[in-house]
Amino acid sequence: MSGLEPLIPISLFFSIAAVFILRGPFGKALADRLGGRSSAAEDDTRTRLLEEQLEEVQYRLHDVEERLDFAERVVTHGRSAPQIEGEG
Repeated sequence: MSGLEPLIPISLFFSIAAVFILRGPFGKALADRLGGRSSAAEDDTRTRLLEEQLEEVQYRLHDVEERLDFAERVVTHGRSAPQIEGEG
């Protein structure tokens, strides 16, 4: 015996594991990618959705910046304006 006998069950184990892994969702995705069937339409839809979300976040950030500027003006104007004493 040449000492290669332990490799037989090891290779059998890895072969069976590979079959189970490649028959699952990972194998399907790999086959789609290798076959050129990756859905470009899904990628375009996802890109368009992310762009729309980015535009919304930019709009909201601009709105928050305007509110912050207004609040800063109110606070600084309130400190520099003379205080009016109340009647009474």
